[in-house]
Amino acid sequence: MSGAVRRTGLVTGAGSGIGRAAALEFARGGAAVAVLDLDADAAAETAGLIGKSGGEALAVTVDIADEQSVKAAIGRTVEVYGGLDFAVNNAGMASHDRQLDELTLAEFDRVLGVNLSGTFLCLKHELPLLDGGGAIVNVASNGGLYAIPRAPAYVAAKHGVVGLTKVAAVDYAPRGIRVNAVCPGPTDTPAFDRIAAGTDLIARQEAITPLGRMARPEEAAAAVVWLCSEAAACVTGIALSVDGGRRA
Repeated sequence: MSGAVRRTGLVTGAGSGIGRAAALEFARGGAAVAVLDLDADAAAETAGLIGKSGGEALAVTVDIADEQSVKAAIGRTVEVYGGLDFAVNNAGMASHDRQLDELTLAEFDRVLGVNLSGTFLCLKHELPLLDGGGAIVNVASNGGLYAIPRAPAYVAAKHGVVGLTKVAAVDYAPRGIRVNAVCPGPTDTPAFDRIAAGTDLIARQEAITPLGRMARPEEAAAAVVWLCSEAAACVTGIALSVDGGRRA
């Protein structure tokens, strides 16, 4: 739109899956997007896709489990774009096929360190930059709302992400900052394909989903982008399911 002010933001874990889909959708809407990912090549690929479509993107490598890396990546985004209007904390890691007594403390700590502490670190360094307005979306999981069998560390971490979201929403609402979570169910991403390889997991997930299929990354991304938009100006502190009816 002629004369429109360009919005700027960042998406973590934007090298593939939901993060990539969200970054592409923000760019289609005219935003400049910093594409953050642990995999530098994947981040560059997403940024390249945005550039080929006429959008503006910046590829930045980040390890969300490391505070200095998070601080540097967010700082780089602000240095290039001059500010931050929205942030999507999507990066995380899976952990499955372990009952609680089979899980080592090291693995439990690692999963919480990436999924929960990593989200905390992103929020910590994003929130001060959004003072006066802006939106943050944390990508949690249906595992942040109910149990996923044999995934205790993942479920604990994602429940924590939902809790952080609610507290941040209440604490920062007086500053005009909105914080929400999106909770996808099983989604057709490369990460899920790796988990399901050699099993009937996808068929089983589809069988217990009311809509009869997994979500597409673009569908979860659409919820993320909406929550960051003015159309959701009075929405904060929610955990929005994108799960084909599983929560119902």
